[in-house]
Amino acid sequence: MTVGAIAELTNHPDRSLLIVEDDKPFLERLSRAMESRGFTVTSCDSVAEGISQIGKAAPAFAVVDLRLGDGNGLDVVSALKRKRPDARAIVLTGYGNIATAVTAVKMGAVDYLAKPADADDVVAALLATTSEKSELPQNPMSADRVRWEHIQRIYEMCNRNVSETARRLNMHRRTLQRILAKRAPK
Repeated sequence: MTVGAIAELTNHPDRSLLIVEDDKPFLERLSRAMESRGFTVTSCDSVAEGISQIGKAAPAFAVVDLRLGDGNGLDVVSALKRKRPDARAIVLTGYGNIATAVTAVKMGAVDYLAKPADADDVVAALLATTSEKSELPQNPMSADRVRWEHIQRIYEMCNRNVSETARRLNMHRRTLQRILAKRAPK
C-alpha cells in the first residue's frame, strides 16, 4: 500500500466499507485484511443482502463481486450510487471483459479489478484519485497461472467433478485430468 493511500484513508472521516462476495473464504480473508488497513467492514454474500445493507446505512466504500449467486453485482453498485453518490465502489471479478468493465464504470464504479486481487490492490483502487492511475503490480501472475486459477475455480464450482468441469471448459476430460494433476505454475 502506498504512503499516499495510507494518508488518504487516515484523513477520510468515514471508513465504512461494504464487501459483497459469494466466495466465503475469499470474503473472510478480504474482510480481515481491509479491517487491518483501517476500514470498518460490513460483509455480505448476495445481491439482496448487499442492497438491504445499503438501505440501512450506505457505506463510503464498496468492493463488489460481479457475478453473485442471486444476480449481478452491478445492481449493488447502482443502489449504492443512488443512495450515496459520493461513495467509491470497485468491482472485482474472475470473469473480466471490456464490456462489463465499461458498464461498471458507467454505473459509478471507480475501478474494475480481476481476481485474484490482493488487499493492497483493492485499497489502492478505492483510494486512488481520478488524476492518478493505479500502479502496475510488482509481480503480476503469469498467463499460465491465470489459466490454472480459472480452471481451479470452475473445478470447485462443479464440486470437483472432472467430467462436468471439462464440459464447461470445452476441454477433453483427460487433458483436464493432466492439468489438475500438476502443481500450480509460478
